[in-house]
Amino acid sequence: MTKNSDDRMWGGRFQEQTDAFVQAFTASVEFDQRLAMADIEGSFAHAKMLQKIGVLSGDELAQIESGLSTIEQEIENGTFEWSVALEDVHMNIEARLTALIGDAGKKLHTGRSRNDQVATDIRLYLREQIQLCQHFIREFQTGLLQLAEQHADTILPGFTHLQVAQPITFGHHLLAWFEMLERDHGRLVGCVKRMNILPLGTAALAGTSYPLDREYSAELLGFSAPSRNSLDAVSDRDFAIEFCADAAIIMTHLSRMAEELIIWSTAQFDFIVLPDRYCTGSSIMPQKKNPDVPELVRGKSGRVFGHLMSLLALMKSQPLAYNKDNQEDKEPLFDTLDTLQGSLCAFADMVPNLQVKKDNMYQAAKRGFATATDLADYLVNKGMPFRDAHEVVGSAVAYAIEHDKDLSECTLDEMKAFDDCIEEDVFDVLTLEGSVSARNIIGGTAPEQVRFQISECRKLIATED
Repeated sequence: MTKNSDDRMWGGRFQEQTDAFVQAFTASVEFDQRLAMADIEGSFAHAKMLQKIGVLSGDELAQIESGLSTIEQEIENGTFEWSVALEDVHMNIEARLTALIGDAGKKLHTGRSRNDQVATDIRLYLREQIQLCQHFIREFQTGLLQLAEQHADTILPGFTHLQVAQPITFGHHLLAWFEMLERDHGRLVGCVKRMNILPLGTAALAGTSYPLDREYSAELLGFSAPSRNSLDAVSDRDFAIEFCADAAIIMTHLSRMAEELIIWSTAQFDFIVLPDRYCTGSSIMPQKKNPDVPELVRGKSGRVFGHLMSLLALMKSQPLAYNKDNQEDKEPLFDTLDTLQGSLCAFADMVPNLQVKKDNMYQAAKRGFATATDLADYLVNKGMPFRDAHEVVGSAVAYAIEHDKDLSECTLDEMKAFDDCIEEDVFDVLTLEGSVSARNIIGGTAPEQVRFQISECRKLIATED
């Protein structure tokens, strides 16, 4: 049987061409070309290492570096011709390199396989993209601190079960969002640390007989060390799964924030006004201002959750080492990155530029008996057991509801009817200002504590980065 000729760079043992459908079905170049710059970066380092151990001459290294630089420019300029027949980003770049410089280009693949090459490329690419995610988180946090500082004294109702619970300061609420993001940032730091191990040089699955200097390659590419086990190195996608898990948690936090922004911007709450640039109108109702960006972020969280499940399902039954299944890791990973970065970027600008309706927040805090717990604490400080105080305050609230007034609007005689220990000073604790100021402990909502925590958070960002 006569062997058919084609452009495949691995077709030596095949007697017929790949079916056109199979060629298109198995190709990944339409999406993995996103890894092109990482692939070139890895090839620069691999070439330098090959020259260091004597596989390449100095002249061959210079040719390879020149060729890779030309390809880099072609990709940046949009003139590089991608071929589905060459399957993936790696073969497209290698084929173009060989076309540009000849035999020296064919030597570049010495001691490596597409298996360790793609494992390296994804790490290089993801490492850079995570840094961008961290940058957006820090921008968002910085904006939150600025807004929190402006509203350290702004009072609004705090909720549990979406029912008015106790008065808090808006600055305190914003700092809760800061803490969510701080944990998110820390998880990304850990993710980068764990994935920053170099697979390059482990070849297909068993390592290589060439005396590669993998420590040198790791140093050139900024990895903390070369991988210890070749089988694990080429087949591991834990780092991609871990990032998607971290991204899912971040999107959960953004979705929770989005929900509050949406609720607060309704006519029923009317606590905030979102910047116009993050909203749209209605095609039929001219009065509408729809919070489209928060709604989309809330919806996109489910998209990211799905990508995490996709990667977990992808890896769950794979034997060692590399399998073609792993080609399916890139699209979920890339879309997760795009979705997360877009969401963080939007929130980093939108939230710090909210218009805050302080008076509406204050009036809302006066409804729902937000200071009832303060009255209970007042009775406890007078010597009453807490459970008894709880019962007394419950009766007082029932009375106030019946007479359509707040506790602070009751007369002293009305209050004393519930217990004789209540005196004129009770009204000091029934004010919203008195309530928030009384919670002057670490982590509390008192304006003094909010300002202290803002200072501490700024120090945290400065020292960690």
